[in-house]
Amino acid sequence: MTTNDTDTPAEPVTPSPLRLPAFRRFVLAQLVSATGSAMAPLALAYAVIGAGGGAGALGLVLATSTVPTVVFLLVGGVLADRLSRSRLLFLGNLLAAAGQGALALVVAAGHAGTGAIAVCGFVSGVAIAFTTPAAQGVVTQLVAPHQLQQANALLRLPTNAVKVVGPVAGGIVVAVSGPAWALGFDALTFGVAALLLLGLRLGAPVTKGSALADLREGWSGFWSRTWLWTYTAAGTVLVAAWLAGYQLLGPVVTEQEYAGARTWGLVQGAFSLGLLAGTVVCLRWRPERLLVVAVAASCGLALPLAALALGLPLPWLLLSAVLAGVTLDVAGVSWVTAFQQNVPDAELGRMSSFNQVGERLAIPLGYLVVALASSAFTDRSVLAVCTGIIVAATLLNLCVRDVHRIRRVR
Repeated sequence: MTTNDTDTPAEPVTPSPLRLPAFRRFVLAQLVSATGSAMAPLALAYAVIGAGGGAGALGLVLATSTVPTVVFLLVGGVLADRLSRSRLLFLGNLLAAAGQGALALVVAAGHAGTGAIAVCGFVSGVAIAFTTPAAQGVVTQLVAPHQLQQANALLRLPTNAVKVVGPVAGGIVVAVSGPAWALGFDALTFGVAALLLLGLRLGAPVTKGSALADLREGWSGFWSRTWLWTYTAAGTVLVAAWLAGYQLLGPVVTEQEYAGARTWGLVQGAFSLGLLAGTVVCLRWRPERLLVVAVAASCGLALPLAALALGLPLPWLLLSAVLAGVTLDVAGVSWVTAFQQNVPDAELGRMSSFNQVGERLAIPLGYLVVALASSAFTDRSVLAVCTGIIVAATLLNLCVRDVHRIRRVR
């Protein structure tokens, strides 16, 4: 019960979603894949750096892995509303396993040029395009509407716990044995997750029209929800600024001004610790205005970028990463719950794909622009600009009236 509900009776206690076998299987699959994925970004960054690449090469690799996700997300969204979502997740994880496995072999063989790494990243990007919309709809098929926030938080709890130690372990593995081992382990976990997801066997939605008609209908539904498209528009610039600053310049700056891979592993571990703490908050706190919370909390992503831009000592950088993780997870759980409660199940795949396309649309451009800007300006000045973009996008989104109208469905 929220603090302004003192005159209303307490909400009834509902059984935990973990009592459902299918939900437990889904959580386990997410946990397994997250175990390897926690090491992958650091391993990828230092595979590029180890091959002699800098911010420009890393920006090209990250952009190449993002473009196919943007291109194929709409296809993935339509399929998620027409086919079995569990089968799509199974196939997507198999494809991700193949992409990461090939990347590990390329790096281990010493052929890790920018082009080869980019091709493997392209395959992984396609896999993400088919799994992301399906994953949004799977939860609504597994649990009741009033269990959605708890289910979304429980999905994040074990995976965020793994992310606390994963980047630190990844930093050690990369420093001692090289990035190929971390990438190979990521591929293995994707394969195991695929086998677990194969056992879900969720039914496919009932569809009547053509795929193109479904896409047109989905766009009409997306545009008719002002809170959805304005949130997506704000996310277009916010996510691009965050990822370009954090994933691209973060490892470059820590390599130049801190202790390299070990420091970046600590930063990512601190960020993941914050994600875990944010999940615990979401298990207990049930805000009424879910979308307002999601928008406001996303501003916390500016903190580690500001710390890097200011060149703060490592303890302050780690603290900023923890706080960013807390706010991001609160924002994520609040957003997903609001989205799932206010969009019909039959449209979740398409609405999710439009949202994901919008939020990812500027990411490749952001990587490339930041990579070019870092060659003309100092990395710290570019990080400062990214910080300002995040704050501005958050404040503008909070000015949208419909954002304040989306409330929890009990």
